[in-house]
Amino acid sequence: MGLLPFVAAGAMAQESPNIILIMTDDMGWGDVGFNGNTEIKTPCLDQLASEGMVFDRFYAGCSVSSPTRACALTGRNPFRSGVFHANTGILRPEEVTLPELLQQRGYYTGHFGKWHLGTLTHTEYDANRAKPGNTALYNLPREHGYIESFVTESKVPTYDPMKRPAKCDGRFWDHLAAGEEGVAYGTSYWKHNGEKETENLEGDDSRVIMDRVLPFIKQSKEAVRPFFSVVWFHTPHLPCVASPEYAKMYANYPLKERNYYGCISAMDEQVGRLVTFLKQEGLYENTILCFCSDNGPELRTPGTAGQLRGKKRDLYEGGIRVPGFVVWDGKIKSGRTDHIASVSDYLPTFVELLSLQKPPYEIDGESLVSFFKYKEARKKPLVFAVQKSGAVIEQQYKLFYEKGRYELYDIQKDPCEKEDLSAQYPEIMKRLRSVLDTQLESYRNTYEGGEYGTASRKRVQMDWIDVKKVD
Repeated sequence: MGLLPFVAAGAMAQESPNIILIMTDDMGWGDVGFNGNTEIKTPCLDQLASEGMVFDRFYAGCSVSSPTRACALTGRNPFRSGVFHANTGILRPEEVTLPELLQQRGYYTGHFGKWHLGTLTHTEYDANRAKPGNTALYNLPREHGYIESFVTESKVPTYDPMKRPAKCDGRFWDHLAAGEEGVAYGTSYWKHNGEKETENLEGDDSRVIMDRVLPFIKQSKEAVRPFFSVVWFHTPHLPCVASPEYAKMYANYPLKERNYYGCISAMDEQVGRLVTFLKQEGLYENTILCFCSDNGPELRTPGTAGQLRGKKRDLYEGGIRVPGFVVWDGKIKSGRTDHIASVSDYLPTFVELLSLQKPPYEIDGESLVSFFKYKEARKKPLVFAVQKSGAVIEQQYKLFYEKGRYELYDIQKDPCEKEDLSAQYPEIMKRLRSVLDTQLESYRNTYEGGEYGTASRKRVQMDWIDVKKVD
């Protein structure tokens, strides 16, 4: 393992590398081959990971979807903008996003796949929250720095995303047979201009998404502009449905496994298709690819966090530690690291790397440039909050809080969080409790108007969620 010498950030800014942020949905830390899974076939991801830096300790922004997505685009804890949980709040318009900063630098910016940071229509029922007359949650990607987009508000089936069988459990089913009509699923894809997409929406959902990503990249190349592409796959969020060829690959497995494993392998193929396209177009060497999941695996699915404790919605490691890597050919050597990184680090890393204008607000993430250049240790702890739980993570120790109860773990020696050390290290407990309390107060100050007022908060009409309030 090792890192190639980095050029100074100012010189790199002249190169304007292309940037692709790939995120899967509800994929566990152990759901990929490069983290040791031997059942789910992910050869394209494994190969790509081998060409870059794999973070053994890469963290989502939260243990559920929407908050992580807000965190990834802003570099800030989602509690600041009121994205407290999945299907809660919106990415507030005052927040400064990475695509906004990159667009100011001449980047062609696009968002493809899941959005989950507001609704995409206010004239009809769609997905989880959209309905006629509901303008409070109407929040399109174009309002946050994107020039192009092809998105859904929330989840869709991972095969034939616009429909489902007339009878199903809503979680797993085998693909519709040829000629079988099915019924509308109830979630639409929306184009950048606010119109509903009606073409090329059948088959594997990851392929449907990638069919929009590649032309976007081609257009950017033809316009001689660097591109920033966010690719947020729905896979393997429920409902999991595998395409025929990948269902056949796992034909000897039960219904849940063959569809869960199959939809991941189908998505993996699309990542390989993307990489092949970049190389054919002569873009791979000047493209930074980042990969991660939005949170741990869903309950009662074949998804796995490996040996880690907990799953989705938990602030134990299994809910927030996710597969993650960064690839930049010729700039970052391949290898693995236990350096802590998070989706909150995307924005500050690219701000420093490209000498972008710094946002005027507090940034909770930390640039990874010093780590890549000098292997410097992380300075900022990671802080998490969801419902009645909170957590603080440093390189060695982790504080876990839930409903008035505190626990402490040596997360380097005990990543599975088996031994609570809170009684043995009262000073560490005191220090990390102070970090949690101080940060929660800072988030609340932002939410209640301390940085940019209350106009959008009043629009959404949500009260602050007090993590520490025990009912």
